[in-house]
Order: sequence, then structure tokens, then C-alpha cells
Amino acid sequence: MAVVVYTESENGKLKKSALEVAAYAKHVADQLGLSVTAVAINVEDPASLGTYGVAKVLGVSNQALQGFNAKAYANVIAQAAEQENAKVVIISSSADSKYLSGILAAKLNAGYVPNVVAPPETTSPFVVKRTAFSNKGFAHTEITAEVKIIGVSNNAFGLVENPTNASLEEFSPAVNDSDFGAKSVEVDKVVGKATIADADIVVSGGRGLKGPENWGMIEELAGILGAATACSKPVSDLGWRPHGEHVGQTGKPVASNLYIAIGISGAIQHLAGVSASKTKVVINNDPEAPFFKAADYGVVGDAFEVVPELIEKLKEFKGQNG
Repeated sequence: MAVVVYTESENGKLKKSALEVAAYAKHVADQLGLSVTAVAINVEDPASLGTYGVAKVLGVSNQALQGFNAKAYANVIAQAAEQENAKVVIISSSADSKYLSGILAAKLNAGYVPNVVAPPETTSPFVVKRTAFSNKGFAHTEITAEVKIIGVSNNAFGLVENPTNASLEEFSPAVNDSDFGAKSVEVDKVVGKATIADADIVVSGGRGLKGPENWGMIEELAGILGAATACSKPVSDLGWRPHGEHVGQTGKPVASNLYIAIGISGAIQHLAGVSASKTKVVINNDPEAPFFKAADYGVVGDAFEVVPELIEKLKEFKGQNG
């Protein structure tokens, strides 16, 4: 018996969220007196999961699984869970994992709780803490099903190292043609930049920037901080920025360690989508902007004056501290 964790990857590289859920799984396994088995699909270096407490990796190499497919991936994870006699399965709360979660829960007849932000408070009964009401509150949820699936929120647990000598086992689950009823025809992704889902820091701009020609300072600030760039819904609707950068309740959710909002008033849908971020900094020339009520730090001022000065100070700091 083991705790099974599904570790997401992209182009053969493990995602940051994969390492975090592996570390989380190790913590849960220690609570239960078990070990951790990871499912790694077409991953180039699955043994690296041992750094985060994984004792065994079930490595799947199958060209049919090169692109994400919710039904097929859920089938693979279910077969791994059954082989390991797992009563606890850990996944992330990414869009892909949420897509497959319902299918996986049905296959395993399991109880599923997404957006979990802490290890189980108790394992008998099995109770986890998750966000609720668009991250405005928390719910302490008991999972009563024999098999339990936990979806861990990004940046909720952290990259906790727990070095283990991970063994690698080739795993060849049955993959059926019926799993591929829905297929991806084309995937268009931004390359060479930090992604919103994995970024520790996100720098986001709104209509206060007045036009797409002023986005250079957002990208420069993000570059200095090693951050991902994002925007509010009106900005993407106007075509100033790609829709892939739209964050908020109707866009991509953000759970970064630092979220910097520049020229964003703070509509309720935007706040709901970014409220899981640990520290929120707002720069806006309107002292009555709703975002200030949700911010940890706020700067009332013209973004075209504040941001360039902030960039220069950060450059100076980095120059002095290497």
C-alpha cells in the first residue's frame, strides 16, 4: 500500500507543481505510515522526484500520451492506484488535473476535494482544509470514501525537500482507443517566459496603463523579478494582451507568493481569481480603487512614475547584491 501522486510534466520536464504535490504526498504518507509512489508520464528525469520524498516512480513511456488527454490520463492514474492499493491519491489543482479529477474519482469510486491548502488535520476521520467562496474563506472537509483524492493548491505547501532513493519501475498501463474520443488538434503556448501557473511572482497590468504600447515597463519589471506577466479581463478583451495572460475568476487563477497589480481597479471577479496569492501589492492613482481593500501593500501614485522608479531601485539593489 502507498500514497500515489500524479506528477504533471510538459515537454518531458516536471512542472513545479509536480514537485510540490510530491512533497505534500510525502507529508501525508508519513502521517499514514506509508511510502509515496509517483506516476510520471513521458518524463525525462523521473528519478529527480526522489528529492521530494518519492520512494518509487512508475514511469510511463507511451507516444499516444504525449499530449494531455483527461480520460486517458485518468485511466493511467487509476490503474497505478489499483496496482499500489492506494487509498490516497494526490494531484494538483491545475486546470488539467481538475479536468481529469471527476473521471478519476468515478473510476476509483473515490471522494475528491480540490483546492486543498494544508496537510490533513487528522487522518481518522480524514479532514482537509480547502479554500471556499472564491478564496474568501476556508472549509474543513471530511472525506468519508475509502479512496480519497486530494487536489493541492499551487504554492500552498511549498517545495519541501525530503531526499529519498527513488526506484524507477517501468509501468505499461492499458490504453484504449476509446480513451481518445476527444483529441487536441492544436496547442498554442507562450514559450520562453515564466508561466502564470508556476510563477512565484506575477506582475499584472490593467486599463490604467492606457494602451499596449506602455506594456514595456510591465515586461521589464517582470524580467527583473523573474516573474510572469498577466493582465485584467478588459485588457485582454481590448486586444492589448493575449487572452492567455488574463487572470481572475473568469481567467486563470493566481496563487503566487507575490502578486503586483498595476493600474487595476480591482473588480470583484479579478479579486476572486487572485485572492489566493500570499502577498498582494497594488499601484494605482485612485485611492478609492477597490483593490486597496484587498491589498497587503498599496502605493497611491501614477504608474508611469512609480514603476520606472521601482525598476531602477531593483536594478540598483541587484547590482549591489549580485
